Amino acid sequence: MNKPKVVVMGLDGIPSDLLFKSLVKDLPNIRKMMENGIHATLESCNPPITIPAWMVMMTGKSPGELGVYGWRQRKGFSYNDGWLASSQSIKEPKVWDILSREGKKTCLIGIPPSYPPFMVNGNMISCSLTPKDSNNFTYPPELADEVKNWVGGKYLFDIPFRIADRDAALRVLYEMTEKRFNVIMHLLKKEDWDYFMFVEIGFDRLHHMFWKYHDSTHPKYEPGNKYANVIPQYYKYVDEKIGDVLSVIDDNTFVLLVSDHGTASMKGAFCVNEWLIREGLLVLKDYPTSVAELGKCKVDWEKTTAWGWGGYYARIFLNVQGRETQGKIPMQQYDRIREEVKTKILAVTGPEGEKFDTKVFYPEELYRQCNGSKPDLIVYFDNLSWRSAGTIGYNGIYLEENDIGPDDSIHWMDGVFLLYNKSMSNHPESMLNKLSIYDVAPIVLDIFDAKVPSDMQGKVATEVSRWVHRQ
Repeated sequence: MNKPKVVVMGLDGIPSDLLFKSLVKDLPNIRKMMENGIHATLESCNPPITIPAWMVMMTGKSPGELGVYGWRQRKGFSYNDGWLASSQSIKEPKVWDILSREGKKTCLIGIPPSYPPFMVNGNMISCSLTPKDSNNFTYPPELADEVKNWVGGKYLFDIPFRIADRDAALRVLYEMTEKRFNVIMHLLKKEDWDYFMFVEIGFDRLHHMFWKYHDSTHPKYEPGNKYANVIPQYYKYVDEKIGDVLSVIDDNTFVLLVSDHGTASMKGAFCVNEWLIREGLLVLKDYPTSVAELGKCKVDWEKTTAWGWGGYYARIFLNVQGRETQGKIPMQQYDRIREEVKTKILAVTGPEGEKFDTKVFYPEELYRQCNGSKPDLIVYFDNLSWRSAGTIGYNGIYLEENDIGPDDSIHWMDGVFLLYNKSMSNHPESMLNKLSIYDVAPIVLDIFDAKVPSDMQGKVATEVSRWVHRQ
């Protein structure tokens, strides 16, 4: 094979069972890739969240090494201050940085986090973090005007998805995706590139809005509902767009289709701070008269042992003397108190007393390094089936709905990996059991015969390397 090129199609939040089993029969382009390529379930990172997962994939480094544990990070050892991750938060070299050192040209579209835009050896368009109506979303800067011309006006980075009007959200979802692939096709054909990568966040938004209408195991599923075909129809629509992409690439181009995490049904939300109050671990001076964020509540920090952040998983922070300004726990008792809190969390049951399959992690057990402001405990209530609600004021600990707007699904560990090349059209389908999100960066570098940095955590499976280098 001549000089290889790579296209990475990032489809945010796609679960392997849904793509590879339930829907693939109606997705001719993805099915062709599977039948003539190599595919596997791609196990996400801990936590399986869009940020940091895409950067874990592109750096081969853990959230702990990146110092990014979600979209929002704690600011130092403050009680309520936080900051949002951005492109400037990621200090480790990404795949495209390594390839650029070897003179490879890059084109990047919508990879979280990629706002503010940054210099690359090629072109880039920023991600869903881009402020509405911003004109600063590309490198080089003048590319923004071209993008707006291609899409006939405003380019869409994301959509409001935690809203009640599902019909309106669906219309904007299609508009966003249509514009994204319009730009993708222009750049594929117009620019000189070796590494081309885009992320379509629409799948993640689709699942959060419509999962209960699709998944018959969802506690709120309604047979025969009017939205029953929304998810399969969007997959078919994007499969057609993928066909357009495949039509303009050559035999020297390897195509990776990957997702950062999977999706599953959300059973409800567990009010982590309400529970901590009941356990006497979080002490308020006054209980709020209406639902409020923790930062707006009057907390008696001198009497408080622990508090939590909500999200698809819970981050629990301990109030430690000499670390937090009003710390309660003596440092020499830290390990014992943390273990006691973990034991209490593992004993939590569901609203009917049913056993939860809760997972509790110490960050230093998950990661080789823990940079930034790591939580003291990482908690997956009922193995992520129950979202963590951080707000207070319910006089209860179980919610049927997400506390920050309608949401049908949670994040899951099982994403997708699919590797395809046109010249392998007569190669029989090859399925591996499982790969890790950490393996993607080494696989991309291996395709280019570039050296894989020794501090990347992933590896290139023997079967994958043989498949790639068989030409």
